[in-house]
Amino acid sequence: MRTGVIAQKLGMTRVFDDTGNHIPVTVLKLDGCDVVDQRTIERDGYTAVQLGTGAAKPKRVSKAMRGHFAKAKVEPRRKIVEFRVSEDALVDIGTRLAVDHFVSGQFVDVTGTSIGKGFAGAMKRHNFGGLRASHGVSISHRSHGSTGQCQDPGKVFKGKKMAGHMGAERVTTQNLRVVTTDGDEGLILIEGAVPGSKGGYVLVRDAIKKALPEGVPYPTVAAEQAPAEVEDAPAEDAAADNTADEAPQGDSEATDSKD
Repeated sequence: MRTGVIAQKLGMTRVFDDTGNHIPVTVLKLDGCDVVDQRTIERDGYTAVQLGTGAAKPKRVSKAMRGHFAKAKVEPRRKIVEFRVSEDALVDIGTRLAVDHFVSGQFVDVTGTSIGKGFAGAMKRHNFGGLRASHGVSISHRSHGSTGQCQDPGKVFKGKKMAGHMGAERVTTQNLRVVTTDGDEGLILIEGAVPGSKGGYVLVRDAIKKALPEGVPYPTVAAEQAPAEVEDAPAEDAAADNTADEAPQGDSEATDSKD
């Protein structure tokens, strides 16, 4: 069982396949999804990886969490989530996950917080059919009707489907197909709609009801972290060494000319 990723929902658009068919897709962005910590059998009793994403201001992070991020050598993150994994699928701390973790055509489960819709009645919130349209119902056509019995049990059970706050709850949409990925921009295009509003964070993991296709990296694919900075550093040192070597030569020539 592989780890999932934390992505940010950018919105919806459409793409066209090779035959010209129109496919509505949701665009998810993977930005700095780093492994912050591990959970092992010996220490915690289960195996999991802790991921963090989204840059956070250090002053808005508690002192304990700043130490937690410093230990992992990653910048403070806004969103932290644990993903259960197999013992052979643990990822090293500090690793940054890439969009190539998923391949085109595979199915994923996406979890997010649904859009809040405020107070809603029973028909809209729970898909009730409503009461009769005439003959004695009066003005209560959209009410939910009876909520329980009389003296026994003499109460309304908890969890009864009634009017109330709708949305703003954890929702998982299963078996969504990955249309394509863009490694340069860090984008994942998933067919159909996913729960959550624009700018919200969602969890993307392998579908539990579908088999993994061939070619899926195990346990994961790590993104390259700033390779240009590593390559430029020796060049700057070499330039500094050349400058230092040229300076004494100029001084020696000036000394010879004075002599």
